[in-house]
Amino acid sequence: MVIKDSEFEDSLNYALLRGDMGTTWDINKDERMMNGTLDPELIQRAKERAIRAQLNSADGDTCELHDQFYRDHKLLLVLFRALAVMPILRSSPGRITFDWRSWASIYAYCFYVVSTVIVLIVGYERLKILQDTKKFDEYIYGVLFIIFLVPHFWIPFVGWGVAKHVAVYKTMWGAFQVRYYRVTGTNLQFPHLKILIVMFSIGCLVCAIVFLLSLSFLLEGFALWHTSAYYHIITMLNMNSALWYINCRGIRVASSSLSDRFRKDVAIECTAAMISQYRFLWLNLSELLQALGNAYARTYSTYCLFMFANITIAIYGALSEVIDHGFGFSFKEIGLIVDTVYCSTLLFIFCDCSHNATLQVAQGVQDTLLGINLLKVDHPTQKEIDLFIQAIEMNPAIVSLKGYAEVNRELLTASIATIAIYLVVLLQFKLSLISQQMPIELMEIKHSHKG
Repeated sequence: MVIKDSEFEDSLNYALLRGDMGTTWDINKDERMMNGTLDPELIQRAKERAIRAQLNSADGDTCELHDQFYRDHKLLLVLFRALAVMPILRSSPGRITFDWRSWASIYAYCFYVVSTVIVLIVGYERLKILQDTKKFDEYIYGVLFIIFLVPHFWIPFVGWGVAKHVAVYKTMWGAFQVRYYRVTGTNLQFPHLKILIVMFSIGCLVCAIVFLLSLSFLLEGFALWHTSAYYHIITMLNMNSALWYINCRGIRVASSSLSDRFRKDVAIECTAAMISQYRFLWLNLSELLQALGNAYARTYSTYCLFMFANITIAIYGALSEVIDHGFGFSFKEIGLIVDTVYCSTLLFIFCDCSHNATLQVAQGVQDTLLGINLLKVDHPTQKEIDLFIQAIEMNPAIVSLKGYAEVNRELLTASIATIAIYLVVLLQFKLSLISQQMPIELMEIKHSHKG
């Protein structure tokens, strides 16, 4: 469900369900003032709402003022732009856009051409090593190094190709935060997010360097100069994981803050108009969650496939070493274990943070709605409560990659099960090769003894 700006403006002004806000409030206000029953606190709240009602979520300057989420995670977007992965720009106040002819896109093309030359040179060297390899297991290790180069060639498809959708999603955050302020009277804050971004940005670079140097040291045939083709790829993979975590954390914080404000406002003033406002605000948050999955569908679909292939091959390589040589904990085994742990950690972060974010989107608001005593509210308010509950049921909090997969812990368990199946098949193939080689070796031994 896509909520248009005009529809949300109407909902905030009570035009959708209760008529014009100003007229309705003024009539009720005059009547209650005559009866002397008007609560001063409610009068003040109404005045503040009337002032906030003048704000427009479609206005760029207003969005720029309230867009704390962009200010907090701006550094991560700059790093993505520096790596030529996501050339989006803050082209005007409150607006993030993508243009194939912008300076960020031109820089991305140049960076990509240079990095492609390096990747092709290293890839050619890796293929030469693969051609000289005669053992089946050595092929596995060679294939693993080549697979790590594949994400580079995905960048135009999973980065530039979805940049327009990502820009729309990022712009939606500014409009949501303006609407949040209009409904709740407070600005949405993201505690410690900026510090986390700095730590993640440094950590992504450091982890990429440590991971590649460790593989170069532990795995035979992985020359140090070969790592030059992998630094931007591994850093990009790390940053994709960090970016997903930050987006999910932002939605989780927004959900928690919305639930807290809704609970407090219901305790003060439980009216149909107020619940209607929160219903549209919650729908806007649900729309943000769906837009997250749709905007990054290509990026994280290929991301999951890459992790899946790497984990499977790395585990097989380590088990194959154990079968051939026992638990010797050679450098090759340790290197493959490092690769497995690295990819498994990134896949776990991707699935788990999505699961945690979706849990909080509806839970707090739904608990507050179910806790309202319907006997103490009027009929329009009861109707709004029913509409809100129906909206939550009809818009389940899920992160879907455009229908290809739902990102939650079930995706993690399904991936583990699939990896286990492929490992069984590969190990059976490995054991069959061993059984075929044993008679040949015995024949050679017999011939040597006869000689």
